[in-house]
Amino acid sequence: MQWETVIGLEVHTQLTTQSKIFSGASIAFGAAPNTQACQVDLALPGVLPVLNKGAVERAIKFGLAIGARLNRTNVFARKNYFYPDLPKGYQISQFELPIVEGGSIDIQVGEGDKAETKTIRLTRAHLEEDAGKSLHEDFHGMTGIDLNRAGTPLLEIVSEPDMRSAKEAVAYAKALHTLVTWIGTCDGNMQEGSFRVDANVSVRPVGQKEFGTRREIKNLNSFRFLEQAINYEVRWQIEQIEDGHKIQQATVLFDPDTGETRMMRSKEDAHDYRYFPDPDLLPVKLDEAWIDQVRAGLPELPGAMRERFQRDYGLTAYDAASLTSQREMARFFMDTVALAGDGQAKTVANWLQGEVSASLNRAEKDVSAIPITPGQLAGLVKRIADGTLSNKLAKQVFEAMWNEGGEPDAIIEAKGLKQMSDSGEIERIIDEVMAANAKSVEEFRSGKEKAFNALVGQVMKASRGKANPAQVNDLLRAKLNGGA
Repeated sequence: MQWETVIGLEVHTQLTTQSKIFSGASIAFGAAPNTQACQVDLALPGVLPVLNKGAVERAIKFGLAIGARLNRTNVFARKNYFYPDLPKGYQISQFELPIVEGGSIDIQVGEGDKAETKTIRLTRAHLEEDAGKSLHEDFHGMTGIDLNRAGTPLLEIVSEPDMRSAKEAVAYAKALHTLVTWIGTCDGNMQEGSFRVDANVSVRPVGQKEFGTRREIKNLNSFRFLEQAINYEVRWQIEQIEDGHKIQQATVLFDPDTGETRMMRSKEDAHDYRYFPDPDLLPVKLDEAWIDQVRAGLPELPGAMRERFQRDYGLTAYDAASLTSQREMARFFMDTVALAGDGQAKTVANWLQGEVSASLNRAEKDVSAIPITPGQLAGLVKRIADGTLSNKLAKQVFEAMWNEGGEPDAIIEAKGLKQMSDSGEIERIIDEVMAANAKSVEEFRSGKEKAFNALVGQVMKASRGKANPAQVNDLLRAKLNGGA
């Protein structure tokens, strides 16, 4: 039987406010346990929550960015359940009237120029408070409770079950990560728990309309783990069904060490939480002036920028998507093209996606840590365009800029890396190479094209990589065909 995978994601994004959603306590990461939990976070008797306006504004900003409907009146509810790190015995969240409903995000499916755009629909995004954290290490068999995270503002973003593979789920999670960091609603730090993904996964026979029973994989904090967890869960569910077992709705955890998911508890439904409106919090009213003010502060969004890069610079959809995967990369690209000239946009894109990205990966750094400036990269691109540098020599100059600093022209001069474009000098080297490689010359003249490449390689070697490759090709072929 052929099976189809059905995936929906719930993503908890920590909002970039300075204080918690219902108290003035700090949300700075890394503080000693229980040093950032005030009376409200501890749920001491008689305390009342006060809503953080900045959290609401960030939710509005996200809703506008995805083209969603903003509920002008939205309500906080109590989600009741018992857990040691939940002091009140309930979590303040939103249920029937969330602040954001609908909207969509486009993802790229496939690789390179064959990539296609797929639209993932969003169900809702709602404001809520985070719970505390249970600590199981170094407590002599006991569990410690750290309430620093209790009350941290979250925007939970729920997608429709529109994804059909782990790769699509990762593409969506990355696109969402790009968007929330781009507009500044979340810092996106997955190691610190600022961006956490829950994956709802089910399978069904191909052609069946009804969804299968889903299992929710909780708290995935890397894109790699997200893909591994979904792939394992899909294989497990198919095997269970084919062996005659029924899938039971459940919450599961992914173990990165074994690469497997394991059941944590049976999955609750909404009625199990006994939601009801929080009597301590008034409904939130959004007026048009406030929404317009937030809209005015939005930057150009990734989707609009991708279309502009294709339209104005002639880039492919794949190149445009790659360059807008991070706002810092897009800004670096635009600043470099502004200095190098619009006609060099494709060359700049190639360098950013090639040498720059590879160097960042080797150094395990992000775009903000690029040690060269847009002006330096633009200078390098100009020297390729005017024939001063070949691509091979340009890579040597780039390596020197990256590791040692300095302007490209100064490095070219200091290291003697200027490309040889003097026809007479190149012809002299070609004559010497042909004389020393008579066998290759005869092989080419007898129809073996590979011999030509071998001779080109010898000329480049003799020039220490400085000869203009295009001139070498033209002059060598002319000499070989002319019988000189």
